[in-house]
Amino acid sequence: MTHNSGGGLRRLLIPVGVLAVAAGVWFGVSRFDSGAETSPPVAAMQAGTPLPQPKVLSPFTLTDQDAQPFGLAELKGRWTFVSIGFTACGGVCPTNMATYRAINRELGTAGAEQTVNFLFISVDPERDSPEQLGQYVRRFDPRFLGATGSHDRLQPLVWELGLMYGRSEEEGGAMGYMVDHSASILLLDPQARLIAVFSWPHDSAAMANYFGVLHDRYYQGVSGSFRGSS
Repeated sequence: MTHNSGGGLRRLLIPVGVLAVAAGVWFGVSRFDSGAETSPPVAAMQAGTPLPQPKVLSPFTLTDQDAQPFGLAELKGRWTFVSIGFTACGGVCPTNMATYRAINRELGTAGAEQTVNFLFISVDPERDSPEQLGQYVRRFDPRFLGATGSHDRLQPLVWELGLMYGRSEEEGGAMGYMVDHSASILLLDPQARLIAVFSWPHDSAAMANYFGVLHDRYYQGVSGSFRGSS
């Protein structure tokens, strides 16, 4: 689901333009179609949809909240919840960050919080510097991660994740423009492969519960789709 963060006439101003956004919508629908013929590794997830096969991500380079390079290497070895947005977002983004915090609390009671990252990718690099991004994510938890980059680095990654974003003019608004973006939270496995999508609205308790299901199946090797593909 894509949310309009500021209202007003939507105008996609990012360089790739309307066709790229349309491609992102198509990819998201086709990749995350829960009615696909291939049987997913988990038959039913009330909190979200598992992919029939883990999706390997292409290499990318962003900049993290400490102004350090951030790519696939920083995602490997831990599970990662991922969402996109921008720090001036007034609704979806803080709600997703609060969901992160709630999931982290749920996992903490099970002793699993040290195996999980929570990543917020800003798709508003013009306004979200690493310093701004760091202040934002650490407001919710000191361990949460932030990353951003130029649009030519962000767009291929966002598209590959099955998400979308675009700028919309805010006529007469103090901020000048707002950013429309997908509200889903995604899950990457310890090999930095996309394995599940959790659509808005989110239920943190259910998400933590189904993370446990996916976690156990991954390590038990119940489904070859988890351990067998690279």
